[in-house]
Amino acid sequence: MENRYGKLASRVYHLDKPVGRSFGDIEFYQDRLKCCSGPILEPAVGNGRVYIPLLEAGFHIEGFDASDDMLDYCRSESETRNLSPTLSCQTFSEFRSTTVFDAIIMPAGSFQLVTQVDAARELLRRFYDHLVPGGRLILDIDNMKGLMETSGTMRRWQHSERELLTLTGSPPEIDYVHQTSLSILRYEHWKDGALVATEIDLFHLRWWGINELTLALKDAGFHNVSVSGDYRPGKPLTNEDLVFSFEAQRPL
Repeated sequence: MENRYGKLASRVYHLDKPVGRSFGDIEFYQDRLKCCSGPILEPAVGNGRVYIPLLEAGFHIEGFDASDDMLDYCRSESETRNLSPTLSCQTFSEFRSTTVFDAIIMPAGSFQLVTQVDAARELLRRFYDHLVPGGRLILDIDNMKGLMETSGTMRRWQHSERELLTLTGSPPEIDYVHQTSLSILRYEHWKDGALVATEIDLFHLRWWGINELTLALKDAGFHNVSVSGDYRPGKPLTNEDLVFSFEAQRPL
C-alpha cells in the first residue's frame, strides 16, 4: 500500500498532472539536457508528464516505473502522439539495465519516495554505475518545510456529468528522527452520487538536507555537484524555494 499508485490513484494523478503540464521543470530539463546526444533515463516515469515532452523534443529517452497503471497512461499518451516509448516496469531496488546513459533525471521529487537511507545511497551508486564517464544525474527534492507544513486536504475532479473523483489526505505523520512524512491518501470514484470504487495508499516521503544530499552524491562517486532553486540555475538558494534541483557528474 506504500507509494504504489494503483488504478484509481493513477487516474487521479493523470487528471491532475496531465502530460505536458509544467511547473517549470519541463523547460528546465530540456535546457539542461540540450547537449545530450546519447540515451537518457527517467526513473519513476509515471504517466509521462515530463517524459513525453522530452521524447517529442527528440531526446533519446527511456523510463521505468513500479506502477503498471501509470505506465499504461504513458504508453497510451505516447501512442496518440505517434511516439514509440521505451518503458519497463521496475522498482528502484530492482532497477537494472545494460544501457549506460548520458544522463539520468528524476523530476518532481521522485527520489524522495525512497525512504530508507541505505536504499537511497545504494540507488545513487547504481545510477553512477549506469552513467557514461562525464554523464550527469539531475534530480529534484522538495523543500522540507512544504512536507512538514502540509495539512489534511480534500480535492475533487468532475470527470463527467455523472462521475466525480475525490482525494482526501490525512495530515502527515512526521518522523523527525528518520526525516520522513507519512500521509494516508483515500481515493474515491463516485457515479450518480454512489461510491463505486475506493483505494487507500500510504504516501511516504523522506526529506533531505541540501548538504546531506550533496555529501551522499559525493560519497556515491559524483563530483561537480551544484544546486539550484525553483528551476533557476545560478540563483542563490532561499528558504522560499519550493524545489531544489541537484546536478552531479560522473568523473571523466
